[in-house]
Amino acid sequence: MSPVSGSDLKKQVLFGSDSVCFRVQELNNRWRSLRSRTPGLALTTVLSPPQVEDLFLTFAKKASAFNSWFENAEEDLTDPVRCNSLEEIRALREAHEAFRSSLSSAQTDFNQLAELDQQIKSYQVVSNPYTWFTMEALEETWRNLQKIIKRELELQKEQRRQEENDKLRQEFAQHANAFHQWLQETRSCMVEESGTLESQLEHQEIRAMRSQLKKIEDLGAAMEEALILDNKYTEHSTVGLAQQWDQLDQLGMRMQHNLEQQIQARYANTTGVTEEALKEFSMMFKHFDKEKSGRLNHQEFKSCLRSLGYDLPMVEEGEPDPEFEAILDTVDPNRDGNVSLQEYMAFMISRETENVKSSEEIESAFRALSTENKPYVTKEELYQNLTKEQADYCLSHMKPYLDSKGREVPSAFDFVEFTRSLPDSDL
Repeated sequence: MSPVSGSDLKKQVLFGSDSVCFRVQELNNRWRSLRSRTPGLALTTVLSPPQVEDLFLTFAKKASAFNSWFENAEEDLTDPVRCNSLEEIRALREAHEAFRSSLSSAQTDFNQLAELDQQIKSYQVVSNPYTWFTMEALEETWRNLQKIIKRELELQKEQRRQEENDKLRQEFAQHANAFHQWLQETRSCMVEESGTLESQLEHQEIRAMRSQLKKIEDLGAAMEEALILDNKYTEHSTVGLAQQWDQLDQLGMRMQHNLEQQIQARYANTTGVTEEALKEFSMMFKHFDKEKSGRLNHQEFKSCLRSLGYDLPMVEEGEPDPEFEAILDTVDPNRDGNVSLQEYMAFMISRETENVKSSEEIESAFRALSTENKPYVTKEELYQNLTKEQADYCLSHMKPYLDSKGREVPSAFDFVEFTRSLPDSDL
């Protein structure tokens, strides 16, 4: 670019002098108008002493800091008090206490701003060129703060809610953890079960635990209603436990069916009762066992007997029923209120075999009870195949069995001598 000479510059200025003059005149008019409307501004721009400038700067800095503190406090104080855990509400209350502790410092800052404002106004100036905050606006801010500061009741209410929620979590976890442990132990026992068929069948009480699962489901529903989405006290859920219980229940029903079939087959071989009769007994028991618990209460047992043809009298509730009570003396002597499948089958078979009259038939029946056709019967075999009353009677009247050398065989009893010594009235 070539340099501009003095003569060229002069020509340019002269050529645009009218335009420049017009613009200068317009600027002066606007300035005079502005000064007439804001005399304070004119004073501060022209006449402000150094001490006023310091007051302006100090006020601006403190007002900005005070407003920032208020905006943060306002955001915290106006947020809804809604937490998801005890830890959250405790942290919120701690933050609120910290805020309340800062109020005294904020009050001091507010008072200092008021003093600065009075000092600035003593110089008869009304505008601060370094901030748009005025004391009047800050006073309105302070009044608004006093209106929203009282949220302690909301915090206390939320803490009580979280404490109740935490108790609910712990109660659910206690039941869920115990139920899960029972599921694991029961499955393990079912797989590794040993002992007599009757003892194995007695352990199939999975349905009886359905009430525990119902309790857990009710607690889970209460947690959902309370919007509790997590539980640090347990890893188990209602859905997961219900699925595991269903699987265990299916396994239990299959095993129960197998055990019942084995027991029926053994009874048919040892008692002379037909397989058809045993199946009928079992089917009737299952029909009245509505809860599939493997047990009948007394009323269910009575209905079952009537369905099998027993002519039991109809009595009013609370009235004596001596005929049925006599039956209960056999099947439920301790009156625990239930009749197991084993007790029921033993009773039905004993009634079926009451027609055995001769000693030969009784001897044949005992021989059938004894495995490997031995000439004696063991205590275990008696209790496995007879009712407790019958087994107790036999053991109290049978003599120990002696082998060919006169030696007593442990836990063996001589049923041959027993049946032949029975009086005719007992046959």
